[in-house]
Amino acid sequence: MDLTLLYRGPLASCDYDCPYCPFAKRRDTGHQLRADRAALERFARWAAGQTGDRLSILFTPWGEGLVRSWYRRTLAELSHLPHIRRAAIQTNLSCRTDWLADADSDTLALWCTYHPGQTPYDRFLAKCRDLGERGIRFSVGVVGFPEHLEAARRLRDDLPEHVYLWINAAEGHTYTDAEAETWTALDPLFPYSRHPHASAGLPCRTGDSVISVDGDGAVRRCHFVRTPLGNLYDGSYRAALRPRLCPLTVCDCHIGYVHLETLPLYDVFAGGVLERVPAAVPTAVPAGGPVDLPYPVRGGVTEV
Repeated sequence: MDLTLLYRGPLASCDYDCPYCPFAKRRDTGHQLRADRAALERFARWAAGQTGDRLSILFTPWGEGLVRSWYRRTLAELSHLPHIRRAAIQTNLSCRTDWLADADSDTLALWCTYHPGQTPYDRFLAKCRDLGERGIRFSVGVVGFPEHLEAARRLRDDLPEHVYLWINAAEGHTYTDAEAETWTALDPLFPYSRHPHASAGLPCRTGDSVISVDGDGAVRRCHFVRTPLGNLYDGSYRAALRPRLCPLTVCDCHIGYVHLETLPLYDVFAGGVLERVPAAVPTAVPAGGPVDLPYPVRGGVTEV
């Protein structure tokens, strides 16, 4: 089985306090941190034992994982296992980067977000350059608030051309065509983020080749559909895997809509879906937006 897993344990603490963050943060107690560590180590043992499968794993913590030693260690260890195709994590890149020397750069990858006002620009850029020197696959992104525009432009100028700079549409913000054009000049794929994607009744890879896993091992098709499919650790989820249609009205988060089969994003990000690294330097989306692009749709999908 080729399976992609989005793992989100109980960790919810972060060293940043971005006012626009959609996640409800807390200050984790020692007990909560120990529980998160135990949950992650259990998941890592499970993943290491699945030698008959090919796994791709993206860690999507509510908080910042890489400031915790157990996330750094787990990523490094998983990256060396031959049946792990990708081990990636979403991060603000505030952690030190020397731990990457212990990882396999062919497998490990980082999805990095720059948060202006939370860290000095030069410090963040220096870490990006260090990732490049270490041969780590990574993307860099910014939330598309007007006050972030100059920082995003500066990043685009300072990052190597091959490093993809993505722009996430700010939650609750409506973009005029002129504003969208400005952001698209920095990220040609911004039109995919600008509007939520109508998804009801459309085929999606989640629940079939992509699943979401929480710290207790509960398996769901994705982070946004709460119906359980079973449990990772007793194997009950496997019988539930099958092609499904999306039951939600819209999908407005990249880690969700990237898996929609009606969008061409598996081709756009071929080889880099989890770390948000395109197969080639992206060019402008054709007039009319991404929904007008041709796409292959797998037939015979009937179940939600």
